[in-house]
Amino acid sequence: MIFANSKMLWLLLVIPPAMLLFFWWSWRTRQRLLTQFIQARLLPGLTVGISAGRQKVRLGCLVLAVACLILALARPQWGFDWEDVKLRGLDIVVAIDTSKSMLAEDIQPNRLTRAKLAALDLMHLARSDRLGLVAFAGTAFLQCPLTIDDSAFRQSVEALDVNVIPQGGTALAEAIDTALTAFKEGESHKVLVLMTDGEDHDSGALEAAEKAAKAGLHIYTIGIGTPEGEILRVKDAQGHADYVRDEQGNAVKSHLNEGLLQQIAGATEGFYLPLRGAKTIDTLYEQGLASLPKSQQQEKLVRQYHERYHWPLAAAIALLLAEMLFPERKREPRVKEAAAAPAGAGLPAAAAAIALLLLPAISGASPASALREYQAGKYPEALKEYEKLLERKSDDPRLHFNAGAAAYRNRQFDEATKQFNDAVATPDLKLQQQAYFNRGNSLFRLGEANPDPGKKTETWEKSLQDFEIAGKLNQQDADAKFNYDFVKKKLEELKQQQQQQQKQDKKQDNKQNQDQQQQQQNQQNDQSKKDQEQKKQQDQQQQQNQQQNQQAQQQKPEDQPQQGGQSEEEKKKQQQAQQEKQDQQQANQSAAQPKENPEEQQQEAQAAAKGQMTTAQAQQLLDAQKGEEQLLPVKPNGKPTDTSKPFKDW
Repeated sequence: MIFANSKMLWLLLVIPPAMLLFFWWSWRTRQRLLTQFIQARLLPGLTVGISAGRQKVRLGCLVLAVACLILALARPQWGFDWEDVKLRGLDIVVAIDTSKSMLAEDIQPNRLTRAKLAALDLMHLARSDRLGLVAFAGTAFLQCPLTIDDSAFRQSVEALDVNVIPQGGTALAEAIDTALTAFKEGESHKVLVLMTDGEDHDSGALEAAEKAAKAGLHIYTIGIGTPEGEILRVKDAQGHADYVRDEQGNAVKSHLNEGLLQQIAGATEGFYLPLRGAKTIDTLYEQGLASLPKSQQQEKLVRQYHERYHWPLAAAIALLLAEMLFPERKREPRVKEAAAAPAGAGLPAAAAAIALLLLPAISGASPASALREYQAGKYPEALKEYEKLLERKSDDPRLHFNAGAAAYRNRQFDEATKQFNDAVATPDLKLQQQAYFNRGNSLFRLGEANPDPGKKTETWEKSLQDFEIAGKLNQQDADAKFNYDFVKKKLEELKQQQQQQQKQDKKQDNKQNQDQQQQQQNQQNDQSKKDQEQKKQQDQQQQQNQQQNQQAQQQKPEDQPQQGGQSEEEKKKQQQAQQEKQDQQQANQSAAQPKENPEEQQQEAQAAAKGQMTTAQAQQLLDAQKGEEQLLPVKPNGKPTDTSKPFKDW
């Protein structure tokens, strides 16, 4: 239950006690005055029949009636319906600098925290506007698209820290370009609220602003920090304080660059405001954003709560009627038994009125019965009860949460995950944190029962994200932190097992490849041995032929008859003819030699048909190329870096 005018409840602490004090003072004063004007012995006779108890009951009815009227003015509400409401508003993107320079404490508690609070103040003022969020440091990222969901925008803002963007620095130009992509094409009025200290480490911010102005973007800059600046302090892994240092090891001091922020705002018809005091965002909205033309109609799903003020109002009317009609004097008894009636005879009527007021609570007793089933350990029956209630009221996140708890206890983790998924949409942050926590438990159980390592890893990663969100929503929840560390450890162990399995598979593949290579090497060795034996046979055959030729040359002159002396020219011709005959015989032997090895001849023929080289040809080619081998120059990999200016990681 909520109260639309909750400030009226403070009157309950003032008016009813004041009335009780006034009635007590007036009763004491009246008794004192009566004793002054009337003798004590005559007073009982004059006040016969007047009941002090009846007077107190009437005064109590009057005080309770006033309290019920105050409750009615506070407008109690419980129960709601979703309703589409058409709105007209602006599209506003808030860009927040998350670089390390935002940790400076020249404004308390630090620059980043003040920027986040300013963004939430803008959200409260821009009720009918769509809001988006861009986080930027060395690069920019659209943290939250344009939305009318205040809770989504609030969660995105609260999740910001200096580790959201891993790349250090401050890139204003990229932040402007990223914000421009958040708007749809054709929208005429676009607004960017840029919250930064203005330390632009990349050039082109002013050019990006001029380009955005041509696209219809209005930039309003909010300066975070002071021109005097502050030395940047951070904490290391052990929690010790240290300074942010540049490349030379000097401590970095960050300053507010108001000149650049004024130029960016002026280039897009906006203006610059320093974040000082409590009215900076009010001034921004009233003097800047409120005067811009609103965009076309939008639809927003809002909750329309049911007014319940008529119940306390009806109770107040009943109490006033009772105070008017309830007499101070006792009625004259008609019988003796009536004279013995107690002083609280009117209490049954009051009890009946209270029973009428409690009738709506008694009629809605089915959630209580489901709760009794759950507490008794009858989880299937409790789940059925909650499912019946969800059929009548499917938009109640509390029922979804209770149904998920019953399903989890019944080990129906699929159903529990589904119910907790519907419960996280609640605007109640406490219930939302518990829903994220329980959904993380359900997802872990689902992954634990899944035999597929890939699906198990995916499910546990979702569980890890839920525990992380639960820890951020309630940083005092030690169970969420413990479960986060536990699931993270389980994930690491599972990934190590997968890596070991992959290594084993790789070793087996390498062993198979080595065996195949060894077989090929053995085949090549056998083939080379055959070639060597064949070459030896060819050499032996050639030697035998040469010896036969020499013997024939020595015997031929002796067998021929002497015809006298031969001239030198005839001897030369005869030797030349013998040499040609010897060469012809060797050539014939070489040509006929492959016929003795048909397998090698067949392999060479197949290699020639496929356009491949034989083993001998390949060996000759390799021997010829050995003298031409050179080392290739090593080419540097990666993009060349500009070392002319130092890198700034703040």
